[in-house]
Amino acid sequence: MRRVGITTTIPAEFIFAAGGVPVDLNNIFIADAAPMGMLERAERGGLPRAVCGWIKGMYGAALAANVESVIAVSDGDCSHTRSLAEILGTEGVKSIPFAYPYDRDYGLLKRQMDKLAAFFGITFADAEAMMRRMDRIRKKLHRIDEMTWRENTVTGFENHLFLVSASDMDGDMERFEQKVDAFMAEAAAREPLPQTIRLAYIGVPPIFTDIYQFLETRGARVIFNEVQRQFTFPFETGDLVERYRRYTYPYDVFSRVRDIEAEISRRGVHGVVHYVQSFCHHQMEDVVFRKHLAGLPLLTVEGDAPGPLDARTRLRIEGFCEMLGSKRRKAAS
Repeated sequence: MRRVGITTTIPAEFIFAAGGVPVDLNNIFIADAAPMGMLERAERGGLPRAVCGWIKGMYGAALAANVESVIAVSDGDCSHTRSLAEILGTEGVKSIPFAYPYDRDYGLLKRQMDKLAAFFGITFADAEAMMRRMDRIRKKLHRIDEMTWRENTVTGFENHLFLVSASDMDGDMERFEQKVDAFMAEAAAREPLPQTIRLAYIGVPPIFTDIYQFLETRGARVIFNEVQRQFTFPFETGDLVERYRRYTYPYDVFSRVRDIEAEISRRGVHGVVHYVQSFCHHQMEDVVFRKHLAGLPLLTVEGDAPGPLDARTRLRIEGFCEMLGSKRRKAAS
């Protein structure tokens, strides 16, 4: 079965409809038992030190995961993806370009999808039918998200893990749905988690392996994972192109701000953690978030390589949580 690497969320409907297996290289990298080995492999292969750790990790993951091709998002994601695809080409991995039009032009996005359909030898209607099949699972992921913030029976890490997996559904929809069903049944039987400081996590998924767990040791819990939630397409539309037009992450930062503001208000968030990746252009968006989310305390956390939180970052998180806890106690007195 054809294994197709993906560098971020793309219309996986086309891969599944063609009988292929989407492989999110980010997930392969970070879930590996030794992710630093993949990063070091990329540096031995010549990738510069001053390149995002996720890019280097995906290079190692593409070679380790035995993919025959990679759908590389040239517009709407990392600015280094195009070069990554070219380097992988020298290793015999074919690249398939895909671009999210910055202005969300419906016709341009439709043409990008038509190219995917032609490449995989399917029709657009085949992909639309697959969308309806995938939506059945996505609705269950929406329910897990709701159990996180409304019923408080799901941890921030569990929320992250299931929602981030929506990009490729672990490459096996049937097995993934069974995993989702089993988790929902387990979580439904839990008592609500203790009421804690309620946090929003915004930005790309963390390269740190223990940030969610550490936050919970400090009396805080993530009840909103911004980008991971977007991977599940939490909006109602039966139009495949419109689905990917409403997806916020590949486009301008201001649509992300509107989505974040709405969810912060709906979920009763007390503070925001903005994760930024070293050497990533998304770091600059911190300026916009600080201006538009000025009503809430915001902590910016920067990560570089996979592994646990460093001592300095742990201290900053501890101070942030203590400040939020103090504010809550004063408000309650």
